[in-house]
Amino acid sequence: MTDRDPAPTTRPMQPAHAETPKDAETPNDEAFHVEYAARVYRLPPYMFGRINALLYQKRRAGADVIDLGMGNPSDPPPDYVIEKLAEAARDPRNHGYTQSNGILNLRREVASKYFRRYGVRLDPEEEVMVCLGSKEGFSHLCLALMGPGDTAIVPAPFFPVHMYAVALAAGNVIALEVADSEKFLRNIAYTCQHLYPKPKLLILNYPHNPSTATVEPEFYTEIVRLAKRYQLMVISDFAYADVAFDGYQPPSFLAAKGARDVGVEFTTMSKGYNMAGWRVGFCAGNAEMIRGLGTIKGYYDYGMFRAIQIAAILALRHGEAQIEAQSKIYQNRRDVLVNGLRRSGWDVEPPRAGMFVWAPIPEPWRSQMTTMDFAMMLLDKGDVAVSPGSGFGPAGEGFVRMALVENENRLRQAVRQIARCLKNAGGNAETNTV
Repeated sequence: MTDRDPAPTTRPMQPAHAETPKDAETPNDEAFHVEYAARVYRLPPYMFGRINALLYQKRRAGADVIDLGMGNPSDPPPDYVIEKLAEAARDPRNHGYTQSNGILNLRREVASKYFRRYGVRLDPEEEVMVCLGSKEGFSHLCLALMGPGDTAIVPAPFFPVHMYAVALAAGNVIALEVADSEKFLRNIAYTCQHLYPKPKLLILNYPHNPSTATVEPEFYTEIVRLAKRYQLMVISDFAYADVAFDGYQPPSFLAAKGARDVGVEFTTMSKGYNMAGWRVGFCAGNAEMIRGLGTIKGYYDYGMFRAIQIAAILALRHGEAQIEAQSKIYQNRRDVLVNGLRRSGWDVEPPRAGMFVWAPIPEPWRSQMTTMDFAMMLLDKGDVAVSPGSGFGPAGEGFVRMALVENENRLRQAVRQIARCLKNAGGNAETNTV
């Protein structure tokens, strides 16, 4: 990064009748320079840029690339939700500005879901806020809570927004690995004991993206104890609350006794309800933290399109069967992908929740190339796009993330193409694996 140019001096305005100076008529050959704010320079290079550029090139050339890189749900919402959206959009009363915290009936529906599923009683007036997707809410809450010199603990490997929203808020980040939940808890305590000033914020993400790590309810009991002891505010990113397998039910942070004293939880309708493009998310929990989020949002947006909120109410009220059916779809896709990779020689553990498989790169490639180079090879030679683990920080090196966004036949084809690619690259994988 280069030194900043000095700020231009202010010149007095010319009177209306003054002649235009000759030098003003002469074009200035010096290139105009756009200088970003310091916060932008704190962001690292976008790690998925190489993958996306090659993916774009191959598709423009006509290649049928199977994209398992982005966790973008490919299934539609239920018809009754879409029909409700259309009906509400035809009502002229729904096209004005709405309050930035969301309409009350939608917040009531969120509170009702928390009580039905987790036994948590929330005040929809003070303890629930509607966000333009949980990512927007999370980022704006970081602006409300963090500043220069403040430190946040984030899970590693990290979902990018957990790291970069803190950076954009001028905060510092300490990343702690989450693979072993007991070790993660010990490391939180150790960091709070030995870092001065102590961390201000703890960010949690279970089921975890990208590693698919999960926890049991007792984990959050210990989190609340640590948060109260070390005066840590907690943000739980519960994006995959609605996608779980084999009878596992992801626990809510807010269900732990005392959780609302120390933190909030973000949920979303993107995954279980297949409403990713609708951008419907929620923040629930500590009223003071939500008030801070509302202060920031009040300056940034006028709230969500009312017709979307009305349709979201219907989805929350009647969507439990849809959530279960969608989880079953993801579970079947998980089984196809995991079993196929295992037959190809990969040591892959089936996840208990989420919409990803977190797979260690098999030997001999793990010791011969970086995660990024391995992912580029699969895309270039195998026409399968995956996310390199290094895109989620150093703790992700040696892994790739595969999204369960394609149907079962496409996933079988992806496994065949991966196996063929690795065999041609010098490995022992069989080409006819599924």
